[in-house]
Amino acid sequence: FAHDFPRQIGMARGRGAVGGGQVQALAIDIATVSCTESQMGRMGLKVPGPDAQIAAGVWNMPYALPACRVRAYRVPALAPTSSWRSVGASSAGFFGESFLDELIHAAGADPLHERIRLASDPQARQVLETLGRMSQWNGPRPAPGRGRGVALVNSFGVPVGLVVEVSNSPAGIRIEQVWAAADVGPVLDPVNFENLVQGGVVWGLGHAMNCEITYAGGQVQQSNFHQFTGMRLNQCPAIHVQAVSGTPASRIHGIGEPPVPPAAPALANAIFAATGQRIREMPFARHVGFA
Repeated sequence: FAHDFPRQIGMARGRGAVGGGQVQALAIDIATVSCTESQMGRMGLKVPGPDAQIAAGVWNMPYALPACRVRAYRVPALAPTSSWRSVGASSAGFFGESFLDELIHAAGADPLHERIRLASDPQARQVLETLGRMSQWNGPRPAPGRGRGVALVNSFGVPVGLVVEVSNSPAGIRIEQVWAAADVGPVLDPVNFENLVQGGVVWGLGHAMNCEITYAGGQVQQSNFHQFTGMRLNQCPAIHVQAVSGTPASRIHGIGEPPVPPAAPALANAIFAATGQRIREMPFARHVGFA
């Protein structure tokens, strides 16, 4: 780990308005280092213009909000950085879908139903509706101490939605089940599709939970996995996957990176549903324990 480049650090500020039981306005400002600029700089090149990856998954949110503004600010890199799996969407998607969930709850609306109502993109709408059926969202509500969170991020042209269910106990938060739906167009290899979605979900959840690189005296403190807390096998939930491809807009896309971005916000939203605690930074282990 000490010989690799970390992903970019980032911050966001969200503002919004609700009324009539609906989300009426959303504004997000995102400030982060450009990993594209850092990578190209190591080759003696410059970014020719704005870096859309800073706000990836947010500037293209598939929602028809009455008022929406997304601004991205590129800040100087204090150290070399590089791209993570899903590049900018893994952090920006967390900002966007977490804050949208806060607005939905402030409006007193249902997290899934309000997203479906807002969805202007037919692919995103179908993904969300599929999630509702898969997870039996309209069935009996989770028992006390359990909660479900939903998130949808469109990255690399692929809308991926997750519903995450967690339980809360004295031992900590446990991820019980995950439902995942994605529209990549015609699926050429169903087995590989399912494997990549499950792998991306585990990647995203594990890093949101407790993966962190720290420094002391200018040195990385985690040199390898013996000093790095990733998701363990006994923490890995059942992950149910379904491909969605039933709209005229569906085209063949890859699925290697898009499953990652919705994992962190779906988990954060589930933790809120179970505990009432909002988590606004990663890793979540700074605020809650995991069983």
